[in-house]
Amino acid sequence: MKQYQRNVYGETLVELGRENKDIVVLDADLSSSTRTVFFAKEFPERFFNIGVAEQNMMATAAGLASCGKIVFASTFALFATGRAWDQIRNSICYNDFNVKIVATHSGISVGPDGASHQALEDIALMRVIPRMSVIVPADCQQTRQAILAAANHPGPVYIRLGRPKIEDLEKQDFKIGKANIIREGKDISIIACGIMAKQALDAAALLKEEGIETRVVNMSTLKPIDKRIIFDCARETKGIITAEEHSVIGGLGGAVSEVIAEMEERKPLKKIGVQDRFGQSGEPAELMKEYGLTAQNIVEAAREILINV
Repeated sequence: MKQYQRNVYGETLVELGRENKDIVVLDADLSSSTRTVFFAKEFPERFFNIGVAEQNMMATAAGLASCGKIVFASTFALFATGRAWDQIRNSICYNDFNVKIVATHSGISVGPDGASHQALEDIALMRVIPRMSVIVPADCQQTRQAILAAANHPGPVYIRLGRPKIEDLEKQDFKIGKANIIREGKDISIIACGIMAKQALDAAALLKEEGIETRVVNMSTLKPIDKRIIFDCARETKGIITAEEHSVIGGLGGAVSEVIAEMEERKPLKKIGVQDRFGQSGEPAELMKEYGLTAQNIVEAAREILINV
C-alpha cells in the first residue's frame, strides 16, 4: 500500500511530542503540506508558524535549541536549504545546535509546481556544511525510523522527504551512517537513495532476466556515508551505478565518487540522476522518464559497464 512520507513524519512528531516535552516544531506557513499540522493540533503551545520567512525560522530554531529544546523545522526542500543556507550554516551548524530540518517536496517528483519548487541541489547544499548529517529515507517505514533516530542524535540533521505516495520496501533496520544491502548480487552494484531505491530493485529484477546478478544498496544516510559498504561493492562487483532524484553534482553520485577516489583499484561508475539541469512542470512519472530516472535507465547503465569490463 502506498502512503505519504510526510504523513508518517507528522504522526511520528506527535509520538515524539507525547514522550518528550522538549520537542518543539516550527514551520514556514506550509504545515498542512508538511504535515506538521498534526503536531500543531495536539501541542499548540510547542508549535510556531513563522510564516513565509524561512531565514527567520532557522534563526528561531537555533535560538530555541540554544535553550535546550530539540527543534524540528520544516518547509519545502528548496526553501529550507536554498533560502536559509546562511542561517543553517552560521546559526545552526557552526554552533552544533540540536535542530532537525525535515524538508518535504524534494526532487522532480514534486511535479506540476515546476522548477521553482523542485529541489535538485539540496543534498549538495546540506552535505557540504560541517557537522550536518544528511538522511534520505527510501520509504515510509524508514522515514519513521529516521525521525526517531534524529530526535536522539546530537547536533543538526537534514532529512529529505518527497511529495508523492510511495510503497514500502522490505523492512530494514535503520542507523544513521549505515547503509543496507536490500538485494545481493556479484556482477554489478546499484547504490540508491530515496525513491530511487525502488527503481533500483526494479532494475535488478530486469537484469536478472538477462542473467545479471545485481547488488542493491539503500544508502539512506549520505553523510556520514557508509564507506565500508562502498569499498565492498567496488571490490566484489564489476562496477557501480548510483541512483538519486537529485543533481549528479554534489549528491549521492558525488559522495560515492569521493569514496571510490580513495581506493587504489578503481571500478567503473555511472551516475543516474539529474544531469546538470533545472526541473520543469509535468506529471511525476513523465518527469522521471524525461530526466532518465527510471529502472530502464539503470538497466542501460549496467549493460554499458558490463560490456566494457
